[in-house]
Amino acid sequence: MTKASSPSGSIEAPASSLSDASNDEVRAAVRAQYGQVARVGAAGCAPACCGPGPVLSSKLGYSAEELAAVPDGANLGLGCGNPQALAALREGETVLDLGAGAGMDCFLAARQVGPRGRVIGVDMTPDMVSKARANARALQAPNVDFRLGEIEHLPVADGAVDVILSNCVINLSPDKRAVFAEAFRALRPGGRLAISDVVALGELPSHLASDIAALTGCVSGAASVDTLRALLRVAGFEQIRVDVRPESREFIREWMPGSGVENYVASASIEAVKPASAEARAATTAPAPLAEAKAEGTCCAPTCCPPKGAA
Repeated sequence: MTKASSPSGSIEAPASSLSDASNDEVRAAVRAQYGQVARVGAAGCAPACCGPGPVLSSKLGYSAEELAAVPDGANLGLGCGNPQALAALREGETVLDLGAGAGMDCFLAARQVGPRGRVIGVDMTPDMVSKARANARALQAPNVDFRLGEIEHLPVADGAVDVILSNCVINLSPDKRAVFAEAFRALRPGGRLAISDVVALGELPSHLASDIAALTGCVSGAASVDTLRALLRVAGFEQIRVDVRPESREFIREWMPGSGVENYVASASIEAVKPASAEARAATTAPAPLAEAKAEGTCCAPTCCPPKGAA
């Protein structure tokens, strides 16, 4: 799973410390790391990417049937859960995957929405988009479309999708507030979020909090549960639910062995709904959580992993 990039233009080498890095440098570091994963075709490269590797994806909640249904090379083991299992997808729906990587969750979603449905995967890493498109051709999945773009600036029309998925990607964004605002824009009224991501359980030690490798490894960019709830409320979402999975420490410790990261972050299931009417949007904000959201939503942590209208 990766994020967005500018398709052209050169970017200087990113700073080695988060304290010295701009948002663009953070994105450049993430793009470089996951581009390498796409080219090499292997994952589980802690501390530079999230996820235990393809062989252990069953620990994330995928069934043997699901793992057998995706083409070779789609399962890079870069996630921290199984978001399409949360989504209760229905036939004919349009689904958007933020940070689609090589396409695994997109292909599983396509099986659920059927030929009348549509799945759009957005990723900021050109190598990942190329890999995902090749996988779609191999699978003969004409209703799956992969697009190059940043999750903070989605290449999707307003109100175009019914469901948004994401798997261990939003933690990598240096502007989480923009991510949720864009998700709200892209969803139809009544549309829903189904996200697997890491959340912060406590303050990271300074050597991890300032480490670019910890950011790209899905550790230092994690926001707290309270911050995520505040950001979702500010964006306009309702029925917000964030469920932490304590058992996830068993695979998170493999991301940066010996560092103790499993004591500071955990996988969580994140769900929310866009109000069914524009009038219902009234986003309520609690001052204290919003202040925290602004602080955490603008900086990143370590590294890791249409039928219904125009989209």
